[in-house]
Amino acid sequence: MVDLQRKDKNVTDASAIEDHLKGHTPMMQQFLRIKASHPNTLLFYRMGDFYELFFDDAEKAARLLGITLTQRGNSNGLPVKMAGVPFHSCEQYLARLIKQGESVAICEQIGDPATSKGPVERKVIRVVTPGTLTDADLLPEKSERPLMALCQLTQRKQVTVGLAWLSLASGALKMMEFSCEQKVLDARLRQELERIGPAEVLVADDAQDELFPANGAIPAARTGVPAWHFDQTAGRKALLDQLEVGTLAGFDAEHLGVAIGAAGALLRYAQSTQGRGLHHVRSLAVESESEFIGLDAATRRNLELTETLRGQDGSGSAPTLFSTLDHCRTSMGSRLLRYWTHHARRDQQVARARHAAINALMRNDACSGLASALAAIPDIERITTRVALLSARPRDLAGLRAGLQNLPALRDYVGMCTRDADAPLLQSIQADLADPTECLDLLVRAIALEPAALVRDGGVIARGFDADLDELRGLSENAGQFLVDLEARERARTGIANLRVEYNKVHGFYIEVTHGQTDKVPDDYRRRQTLKNAERYITPELKAFEDKALSAQERALAREKFLYEQILQNLAPHIPRLQAISCAVAQLDALASLAVHALAHNWCAPLLVDEPIISIGQGRHPVVENQIERFIANDCELAAERKLLLITGPNMGGKSTYMRQVALITLLAYMGSFVPASHATIGPIDRIFTRIGAADDLAGGRSTFMVEMTESAAILNGATEHSLVLMDEVGRGTSTFDGLALAWAIARHLIETTKSFTLFATHYFELTQLPETHPTCANVHLSAVEHKDSIVFLHAVQPGPASQSYGLQVAQLAGVPPAVIRAARKHLAALESHSLQPTPQFDLFAGAMTGDDATEDEVAANSDPAHAANEQAGALLAALADIDPDAMSPREALEALYRLKQLETEGTRS
Repeated sequence: MVDLQRKDKNVTDASAIEDHLKGHTPMMQQFLRIKASHPNTLLFYRMGDFYELFFDDAEKAARLLGITLTQRGNSNGLPVKMAGVPFHSCEQYLARLIKQGESVAICEQIGDPATSKGPVERKVIRVVTPGTLTDADLLPEKSERPLMALCQLTQRKQVTVGLAWLSLASGALKMMEFSCEQKVLDARLRQELERIGPAEVLVADDAQDELFPANGAIPAARTGVPAWHFDQTAGRKALLDQLEVGTLAGFDAEHLGVAIGAAGALLRYAQSTQGRGLHHVRSLAVESESEFIGLDAATRRNLELTETLRGQDGSGSAPTLFSTLDHCRTSMGSRLLRYWTHHARRDQQVARARHAAINALMRNDACSGLASALAAIPDIERITTRVALLSARPRDLAGLRAGLQNLPALRDYVGMCTRDADAPLLQSIQADLADPTECLDLLVRAIALEPAALVRDGGVIARGFDADLDELRGLSENAGQFLVDLEARERARTGIANLRVEYNKVHGFYIEVTHGQTDKVPDDYRRRQTLKNAERYITPELKAFEDKALSAQERALAREKFLYEQILQNLAPHIPRLQAISCAVAQLDALASLAVHALAHNWCAPLLVDEPIISIGQGRHPVVENQIERFIANDCELAAERKLLLITGPNMGGKSTYMRQVALITLLAYMGSFVPASHATIGPIDRIFTRIGAADDLAGGRSTFMVEMTESAAILNGATEHSLVLMDEVGRGTSTFDGLALAWAIARHLIETTKSFTLFATHYFELTQLPETHPTCANVHLSAVEHKDSIVFLHAVQPGPASQSYGLQVAQLAGVPPAVIRAARKHLAALESHSLQPTPQFDLFAGAMTGDDATEDEVAANSDPAHAANEQAGALLAALADIDPDAMSPREALEALYRLKQLETEGTRS
C-alpha cells in the first residue's frame, strides 16, 4: 500500500498496477488489490483470529486505538508494518474508530483453507461508516445516527436544496426540498442539520466547498461521492425499486427534483456499505417547512432541548429538557421522545391526540403497570433491521421472541385505558400490538431457550426443530457414554486396571497405558503417541468412532449455520409487521413517560386554540423546578392586544429563566405533553426564536456582537405574527448609544412590523417608555429587595418597569473584591450627582420627539439618542460656562440655579 499509494500515484492502468504488484508476496498482492477499492477506508483484513491492518492503515490505527505497531518481514523490498485487533472483540475498536469519524471495511475469508491454493479468497462483506451503523454495540441507545445525502441546484440567485436521510438502524427514509437565496443558504443548512442531526453527510465531490466552506463546520462526517450518483432519473428509479411501487405520488414525492437525486445517491451508498439490499426500507416520508414548529440552531441551543449550553447530553449534573422528561423503559421510546422534542408539529390535532392519550393513562392509573410491562420489551426496531440485513445474532432473536410474548400484557393495559376514555391514539396503538402469530411460532420452535452468543458456538437451534440436526447432536453428545463403555470393556479384555480412554483436540481419541503395563497390550492396538510414563494407542473400533463423532460435530455446526440463515430469511416477510409493533411500543412508551412526569410534578393539560394567545398561569421552568428547593411560579399573558412584554429587573433576577419557561411550555404543549403550569391556553405558533446570552464564533470569524446581530437579523427576517420571540439584552455588545439605538429600533420593528409574540428583556430603562406610544407593548419586571449592601431576588414577575439593575450588588455576590465595589459605588454616586434627573437611571432618550405631529426629519433626528442627549447637554454646558461662582452674590447664585432648572425642564418637554 505504501508504494502503491505514495510512489505510484499516477499509475492508473490496470495492467500497470498488476505489473507493479508482482514484486509483492501473494498475500500482500491480495491485500493491495482489495485496498485499492477502498483507498480512504481502514481495511480490517481477516487472518485467523485477528483483523490485521497493514502499512499506512496500521500506522493510523495504532495511533487512533493505542495498539501495538509491529513490523513483520518485507514485501517488494519494503518493511510490512502491521497492527491487529482480535476479531471476537472488534466491536469496541470499531466504536472508537467510528467515534473519531473513521470508516472501516470488514474483509472476511470466504474461501475454504483446506482447498485453497495460495492465499484464501477474501472479500469485503460490509463497510462500517458513521452513518451506516446497525450493530447494537456501535449505536447510542437513545438517539438516531442517520445517513444524509445533500444535493443542490443553483439558478441565478436562487438555490434549491434537496435532502434525503435514512436511519439505517430503523429503516426510516425521509426527504425534504426547499429553496432559498444564496446569501441565507449557510444558515438554512445549519438549521436543518441541527434538526436532523446526521452522523454522515454525502455530498458530490465537486460541490463540497460550495456547500460547506472552510469556516462552515458541520457536526457530521462528510463523505464525497461522484456527482453522477445524484442523477435524478437514476434516483427516481432507485426509489421506485426500493419501495416496490410504480409511482411516488402515494408518498407525495412526485413533484420533487433534487431531493430525489439525493435519495438515489443515499440508497446506492447504503447498499454498497451493507453488501446487500435494504429489505427493511419500505416507506418514505416527505417533510415540509410548514410541518413542524421552526427551531433554529440558536434556539435549540438556548432552550437546552437535548444538550446543555456546555455541549453535554444532560446525563450528568446539568439536565436537559429531554433528559428530564425521559422516563421511558425502552430505547425505542426514548428515541421517539427525543424526536418529538425536536419536531413539535404545528398541527394542533396531533398534540391534542397525545394530550388525550396521556390523560387516559393518568386517569386509569396505568403508568406503573405499563412501566413493568414495557421493561420486558427489547429494542424490536433495531433487531428487525438486523434481521433484514441478515446480521441478527441468536440472542437478538431470543430477545425478540420474549418481547413478542409480552405484547398481550401491554394490550391489556392499553385496553383498560381506552375502555371509558376518548383516546383514538391509544386505540390505534392497541390495534398495532396484535400478536404476529406466525413469526412468534417460528421463533418459539426454532431458537433455543438460552442460545449461544454466536452461531459458530453451536447450541442455537432448539431441539425438535430439525431431525437431521438432532441426529448429529446425538452422535456427538453420546460420545461420553461410548468412551465410558469402551474403557470398561478394554479393561476387562486386557486385564489392565488403570487403562484410560480419553480425548484431546490435538490427537483426538486414544487409549492410554502406563509403561509397566504395555506387555499386556493386544495386537490390534496401534501406537499413536509416546509419553514419558505412558503410551497412547488407537484401535480400529475407536478410530471408526472418532471419524464418526468428529464428523458429526462439524456437520452439526454446519447444519446449525444453514438453519439459522434460513430462519432469518423466513422472518423477512414479517418485517413490516414487526416495524409496526416497534412503532406502537415506542409511542406507548413515550406517552407513558410523559404521563409519569406529569403525575409526579403536577403538570396540567394545555388548551390549544385558534386565536392568537399565550396565557400561562403559574408557569414553571420544566427543568429548573426540579433543581431548586422552591421555584417561584409566574404568569404570562400575551394576546392580539398585548404582543410584547418589556422585561426589566436585576441581573440574576430570573429574566432569562422566565423567558425560557414560556418558550418551553409552548413547545411542550405542541409536542403533545402536559405542561408545568396551573393552566395554559396557547394559540397557533409557527416558529420559536431566541436571542439569549453572549457567545463568539472564533472559528467562523464572528465576534460576540456579530453573533448577536446575526441571530437578531434571523429573527427580524424570519419571524411572523404567529412566532414566539425571546430577545435578551440586545445591544449590550457595543457602545451604550449604539446598543440602545439598536435595541429600541428592534423592539419597535417587532411591535409594528413583525407583530410576533415577544418577550424582550433589557437593562436599557429608556425602552420602558415604549408602552406610552405602543399599546400592544407592556412593562413587567422581576422584583428584588435591597437590604443594606446585599440583595434578595424574589423571582416574581410584577407589572411595571424596574427601578434599577442592582449591578453592584450582583458583582459583590460574584466575589468582586470589596475595594473594587467601593470604588464603583463612589463613581456611581458621582455620576448620579451629575445627572439632571430625579431617578438614578439616566434617560438617554430625554427630549426625543416621536409623536404624530413631528416631521420626518425631526423624528429621524430626535430618534437618535446621541443627538437628543448632546443637544440638551450643549445647552446646559453653555449656561454653566456663563457662570462665575466667585463673582456672584447669594441672590445671583439662586437665580442662576433657577435658570439651569428651567433649561432642564424645557429640554425634557421638547
